[in-house]
Amino acid sequence: MNNIFATRCVTEYFDIKRPNSYMELGKYITKNLIDMNINDYTPVVLCIGTDRATGDCLGPLVGEQLINYSPNFNVLGTLSYPVHALNLRQAISLINKEVRNPFVIAVDAALGMRSHVGYISVSNCPMAPGKGVNKNLPAIGNISITGIVNMLSRNPSLLQSTRLHTVKLLADCIADALKYSIDYLEDF
Repeated sequence: MNNIFATRCVTEYFDIKRPNSYMELGKYITKNLIDMNINDYTPVVLCIGTDRATGDCLGPLVGEQLINYSPNFNVLGTLSYPVHALNLRQAISLINKEVRNPFVIAVDAALGMRSHVGYISVSNCPMAPGKGVNKNLPAIGNISITGIVNMLSRNPSLLQSTRLHTVKLLADCIADALKYSIDYLEDF
């Protein structure tokens, strides 16, 4: 993966309950992509997670919605072929080997404060997948998008008991925002 990370990490939060939140999120993502000169790179949307845990299926749900949306954006991580803790390193290696000058937009579920459940965060820095469940995985993403699906807790089964409704709303908003960005950039 290329080294075009921001010198200063900035994270913004978006409440999916707000009207047209996907458009607000899409405009913010688009602005970041333009600021980082996306035209010089090959975009890859890396959707991280598994369909074996309700709270962790956000990434594959987003990937499933994007997989056939645009030939200009590569998508890894779907319900059929998820990218998760066991194969993340291989996915990163594949991106570096197969994609010329990749620009990775990483998407994953996250645990956070109770007041942030149902929010989406966007950062111009890499994410640390699995951090909320004490996994040591490589950081990834020139832009990171996380859907906060539940509260951070010491309970390891929290991702199993997360409401699918919350995850689906977050996934739909993220996918629609990325489609908005893709459409804008293809017309740009």
